[in-house]
Amino acid sequence: MSAPVLSIIILAVMFLLATVLPLNMGALAFVGAFLLGSVVLGMSTTDILANFPGGLFLTIVGVTYLFAIAQNNGTIDLLVRGAVRLVGSKVSLIPWIMFAITAVITAVGALSPAAVAIIAPIALSFAARHKINPLMMGMMVIHGAQAGGFSPIAVYGVTVNGIIAKTELEASPMAIFLASFIFNLAIALVLFIVLGGNKLRSSGGGRLMEQAAEKRMSVSVGARAAGVTLQGSGADISSGAGERAANGPSGTNARASVPQLVTVLGLIALAVISLGFKVDVGFVSITIAMVLALVSPAAQKGAVNKISWSTVLLLCGMLTFVGVLEEAGTIKFVSDGVAQLGMPLLAALLICYIGAVVSAFASSTAILAALIPLAVPFLATGEVGAVGVIAALAVASTIVDVSPFSTNGALVLANAHEDVDKDRFYKQILAYSGIVVVAGPAVAWLVMVVPGWL
Repeated sequence: MSAPVLSIIILAVMFLLATVLPLNMGALAFVGAFLLGSVVLGMSTTDILANFPGGLFLTIVGVTYLFAIAQNNGTIDLLVRGAVRLVGSKVSLIPWIMFAITAVITAVGALSPAAVAIIAPIALSFAARHKINPLMMGMMVIHGAQAGGFSPIAVYGVTVNGIIAKTELEASPMAIFLASFIFNLAIALVLFIVLGGNKLRSSGGGRLMEQAAEKRMSVSVGARAAGVTLQGSGADISSGAGERAANGPSGTNARASVPQLVTVLGLIALAVISLGFKVDVGFVSITIAMVLALVSPAAQKGAVNKISWSTVLLLCGMLTFVGVLEEAGTIKFVSDGVAQLGMPLLAALLICYIGAVVSAFASSTAILAALIPLAVPFLATGEVGAVGVIAALAVASTIVDVSPFSTNGALVLANAHEDVDKDRFYKQILAYSGIVVVAGPAVAWLVMVVPGWL
């Protein structure tokens, strides 16, 4: 059996094991890289580790550490409260506020599941209170998270752009970001219309929303100050100490504190320095995180533990394995197979569907890290627009995170209000995710690849 074929079998087994069993695919990828590289290809461990993505490691650690501090010191809750206040009594704007907040959180570097975990409980609580369709509200949160997910300083964006930067393909980070943002925004608009969003009437609910956001902020900040772990939506506390802390000065202060103002300035600085001056996102984010830690040492307590180590392991393992795949000739082997189809547009559509179907059950990040390198030689032929195909693949592989089998979909289902029929809600999410898996890749391909404008 040739090395390329064996490596493809190993990759398929890795995806299967990570889907069926609670195993981190990154850890499996490191094992696969070691076995394939040392046993089959005769590579030394030094050569195998040369494929380790050090820059991406620093970026993920830096941005998630920064976001953890921002969450600890109450800045994220402050931003949520401020956004909710803008709504006033216009209930029809609530879903759009949730979409926008989640998009901003992921755009500045938070992982998509982290953003959904923060916003979904608030959004679904508002949905129950104001008689908003819970499916619409939950999906608005997820699509908001994906809309911001490919910003040049977000984890998805850094991953995809980092892979492309190592090739001779044309790179267009803003085009990929805008393609994902506009596509998810369009889906959100369709959901809003179909599920009755335009029929929502204004009410006095704006103040109720603000009070709910303030309560969440006071409880979460107060509980963190007391060292108490939050449960569920952040409104339930596991001890009386948290309740007492929530009623203390730190919980009731409606104005932004100095650390929160510094955090907001830090997030703005991250975008300006990394995007405007093209400075490495990883170094900038971890530098800002250290400044925040010095300004408010208490806020960074436990922040290191909130770094998404599972995602770090996943991406670093997968990209190390992909480097070994390249040594094995697998990438050229797959690309030649795709090229032999003789129909570049059909091949691009096939790649999008593979990404969507696998991602609906497995990690979107993992599938992006695996499929984009495999498609690079095919895209290098110039028969189809590389930016368009990568944008379509990025969209197809992430919009399916609405699936109840993905982290985001599961979070929305788990945070449904107690008055919602969970079984019916599950079936609704499952049906919607089925539509997205079937139609999403085709629409993304039709819009981004076929016209050849990207």
